[in-house]
Amino acid sequence: MLVKVFANLRQICGGVTVDVQPDGNQVMDVLDKMVEMFPDLQGEIFTPEKELLPFVHVYVNGRNIIHLNDLQTEVSEDDQFALFPPVAGG
Repeated sequence: MLVKVFANLRQICGGVTVDVQPDGNQVMDVLDKMVEMFPDLQGEIFTPEKELLPFVHVYVNGRNIIHLNDLQTEVSEDDQFALFPPVAGG
């Protein structure tokens, strides 16, 4: 599955997209595999309780997972997956 990453996550992941082969079919499985691949992601996207940090957003096929099944949202290889870190600006 190709995961599109944005802002400072691109530096951590080494590019705009990351090819991820999760061990399951849920958003959490994709994010777990990404943290396994890029350990520095852990503190950028998760709280110590393994919940998404405030203002971290995951979109599957253009829909924010908070409007779906959150981290248990099911995904497939063909889905469009995007990961946004908190972004400040004005």
